[in-house]
Amino acid sequence: MIYPVMTLEDDTVITHTEMRDDGTVKVYIETPDEQDCFHSMECVLPEYRIENVKGYSKDEVEHYLSVVKSNVSQIKVL
Repeated sequence: MIYPVMTLEDDTVITHTEMRDDGTVKVYIETPDEQDCFHSMECVLPEYRIENVKGYSKDEVEHYLSVVKSNVSQIKVL
């Protein structure tokens, strides 16, 4: 199951999975884009490991990673 965390002012949506058997939670970040349809990335907690980046610049990845880190308390399974 996927749970909503927040929608940012730029229409970026952040969601997360339930805790998996290995103790990790996958956080999904998606931003609508007129040209590419969506930019997306995944962040695996608790390591904050970034995976499957599509369309985001390095600076954008760092920005969204900091958003996840500062709002991790909203992810109820941790």
